[in-house]
Amino acid sequence: MSKGVKAAVIGGVFAVMVGGAGYGAYNIMSALNGGGATGAAGPAPARTGPPSAEEVEETTTKFFTAWEKGEAAQASTYTNNDAAAQAVLSSYSEDAHITGVKITPGRAGGATVPYTVSAKVSYGGKSKALSYKSELTVVRGKTTGRALVDWQPSVIHPRLKRDDTLVTGEAATPPIEAVDRNGTVLTKEKYPSLGPILDTLRGRYGDKAGGEPGVELSIRHADESPDTSLLTLAEGEPGRLETTLSASVQAAAEQAVKKYAESSVVALKPSTGEVLAVANHRDDAFNAAFEGRVAPGSTMKIITAAMLIDNGVTTMNGPAPCPPTATWQSQTFKNLTGLRPDETANATLANGFLRSCNTAFIKLVDEDPLSDSSLTAEAQERFGLGRGDWKTGIVSFDGSVPASPGPDRAANAIGQGKVEMNPLNMASVTATAITGEFHQPYLVSPDLDDRQLATAKGLPSSTAAQLKQMMRLTATSAQGTAVRVMSRLGGDIGAKTGSAEVDGQATSDSWFTGFRNDVAAAAMTQKGGHGGDAAGPIVAAVLRASG
Repeated sequence: MSKGVKAAVIGGVFAVMVGGAGYGAYNIMSALNGGGATGAAGPAPARTGPPSAEEVEETTTKFFTAWEKGEAAQASTYTNNDAAAQAVLSSYSEDAHITGVKITPGRAGGATVPYTVSAKVSYGGKSKALSYKSELTVVRGKTTGRALVDWQPSVIHPRLKRDDTLVTGEAATPPIEAVDRNGTVLTKEKYPSLGPILDTLRGRYGDKAGGEPGVELSIRHADESPDTSLLTLAEGEPGRLETTLSASVQAAAEQAVKKYAESSVVALKPSTGEVLAVANHRDDAFNAAFEGRVAPGSTMKIITAAMLIDNGVTTMNGPAPCPPTATWQSQTFKNLTGLRPDETANATLANGFLRSCNTAFIKLVDEDPLSDSSLTAEAQERFGLGRGDWKTGIVSFDGSVPASPGPDRAANAIGQGKVEMNPLNMASVTATAITGEFHQPYLVSPDLDDRQLATAKGLPSSTAAQLKQMMRLTATSAQGTAVRVMSRLGGDIGAKTGSAEVDGQATSDSWFTGFRNDVAAAAMTQKGGHGGDAAGPIVAAVLRASG
């Protein structure tokens, strides 16, 4: 029965009901809606359980067919969020000017179906082919029991997020030709980790670099971050943007993080704060190297050691016993498995540092004149951390070391508790520790946009000298936790290892920070184990490439 015929019949039924034949009209209406006579069973209950293979195929076929035809309203009815799906599907053709859509499904994995989209983008007399891969999942509708496409913006394009839109037109900003410190061109094809960073640099500095915009298909982000270019229909004129990066160090960083999942690394020049490399190996486009917020483990002991020395609690050669356990305000802390306790005269701060003894540091955090805020003050005033004022040229997080009472005061001292860091922060910590001066890290010269870089008073020369020597011992002495990783590096070297425990995670995060001459680097690998297991080799590879 066509929709028009059914509507006419229902209209006639309504007239009969108004005329008073209520019972007969009820039976007719019941029949039209699938009901039976009085006493018969009602509608069949909604289906439950995972969609069957047949339902998955039927739903995706209907959805793909309507999408290919440009029927946004119809396609959206096969999803579990009609309104959101229709808005994106409509903009696909109207705002992004994508036509000639052909979707080729792959083999389903349960209720998940991968597929390839081939289409054409046309605007202002320019056309270009578009091809990409994505996937969708079919789920059971909560109220209807129907098999429906679980709506996510990534169904339409894998890089779309909630409330993002696809647009084609004159680019919001001119393209850039980003170059390293020696004039080498940096592209996302050659340096994949730089892809999101180059997009951000273009959005921030494209109109300052002297270029002319082209015509592009882009993702317009709901969070007002710079557009992400997906396809260029007409080339613009790129402006030249100088960065502090080193192509050779960046290449080494890219290769190093590829060996470990969920890894990030940063390298910089301690004497200036210039960032030489930033690389991430992740499933998403998140720049964890600059924006991550996770516990840094024992790499935090660099700052804690500085606090102990600056407050006169001890020196690198002063006593720091390393018992098997240490209890602070009802919480008991232990050392890493296999670490031999030492409560003899040889148990100095330097020895505890190079062996990464947790209890040696925790036993000292209650000494006068230390308070709950002492570590916070050291991090902020000496190392420039945790004040929210770094202006690196792109989005970054400058660490957090909150004043913490109770057990967290001790946990913070060994890089657990409430402390949050990323590789950029820890590379900067190392830079400050070995020079005594804080130079806020940056990727683009502040002269380009008159940014005011953050400042901090840095460390007394004696404190810096002791920190540098303890890091040297960690990388060169027989008991040092970084010896194996750093053994083949020449020059003036030093390091600190770390492993951070994460609730609900069986394997700790691997952390490592080190220096070689005038280069400092830090890396983090989620679920990477001990510092020397994953993060250490990454840092060593980057330092080796620094010359």
